[in-house]
Amino acid sequence: MAISIEDVEHVAKLARLRLSDEEKETFRRQLSDVLEHARVIGEVDTEGVEPTSHTLPLVNVFREDEVRPSLPVEEVVQNAPWAEGGAFKVPRII
Repeated sequence: MAISIEDVEHVAKLARLRLSDEEKETFRRQLSDVLEHARVIGEVDTEGVEPTSHTLPLVNVFREDEVRPSLPVEEVVQNAPWAEGGAFKVPRII
């Protein structure tokens, strides 16, 4: 499927882009190539192929949660520029 210069201009206007005539022609060729490639892919025989969102089966790779000792709060906040009540204190951002 060929894209026209008018189509490129329309898309450029929607994207608020200013394109030179040379850029319009370049994008026209590139977009036409992309659509031609999509057309070719669309012709692939997928009869009997089950739709899928992933090529491989997904498995949960997360480890089990386990309680482990952590650093004492005092040690964690000792190098903080500001700390209050065992928490980091940061400037208010509005």
